[in-house]
Amino acid sequence: MAVKALLHYALDVPDQGAGEKFYTSFGLTNASSRDNTVRLRPAALARESVLLYAGPKKRLHHLAFGAPGDEYEATRAAVRRASVREVDPPRGAPEGGFWLRDPDGNAVNVRNEGRVLPPADPPLQINSPGHIGREVRRACPEAGQGARPRRLGHVLLFAGDLDRQLDFYTRVLGMKLSDRCQKIIAFLRCTTDHHNLAFLTSPGPGFHHGSFEVGNVDEIALGAQRMLENGRPPGWGVGRHVIGSNFFYYVRDPWGSFAEYFHDLDYIPEQCAWEPRDFPEGDALYRWGPPVPEDFGLNRELEG
Repeated sequence: MAVKALLHYALDVPDQGAGEKFYTSFGLTNASSRDNTVRLRPAALARESVLLYAGPKKRLHHLAFGAPGDEYEATRAAVRRASVREVDPPRGAPEGGFWLRDPDGNAVNVRNEGRVLPPADPPLQINSPGHIGREVRRACPEAGQGARPRRLGHVLLFAGDLDRQLDFYTRVLGMKLSDRCQKIIAFLRCTTDHHNLAFLTSPGPGFHHGSFEVGNVDEIALGAQRMLENGRPPGWGVGRHVIGSNFFYYVRDPWGSFAEYFHDLDYIPEQCAWEPRDFPEGDALYRWGPPVPEDFGLNRELEG
């Protein structure tokens, strides 16, 4: 039994219009809405990845995971065996599935749905020392291009108690620990991605960022450039993480959290002998890139 997909994340935000503008500038597309919820998705997918609800301040509304077919009932049975009580859905939540609260009080929806992937990109053609992958063709992207997020890859949450969160998501929902960095940060997976959910230690819970895959490093840089041109303040990147290995750029959203472009994340087949590693503190965030902004690890949901 285990959840097998991260479906979407949902936020309460004080200004849905500002949120819609931010995520569409980021590269997502408006999904059809049947109510007052703003729903956003990658252009290549029919299913939404981000839901925005009206609320007095920014906070996580819920996370949704998929457990298709037999995995759905097996996961529900595992929840009962773990003596975790099902709860009522939060206001305005989508119908379907069952609901839990994790140890930090975050609402979690498990749905009888599978993972949906976008169409595959053509293989990257790169020239490198001793290897020619591209001949008689220019590679520089055309002017005016931006980032095209293909899919939601992961969510990073602040955790008031890192070990309690890890126990809940591994023991109750069947996720696997990929890697961690001491008591600072930990990375869990429910797919072949290195991580679909991560936790950063904080005095209390909160939402840090959602991360979306793009097609190459050019798209990361072009997306960053476009967001700056659209008036967003500087975020963090371009750089490369140690844990997960992906290239990144973090864009600041209107409420002090982030949305990330990522490319080239570690791939872990479901049946493989991957051994989680406990990295030293110096590897918690990145191998190269600009200095980390002073407020990057600040949980603004604990302010005021």
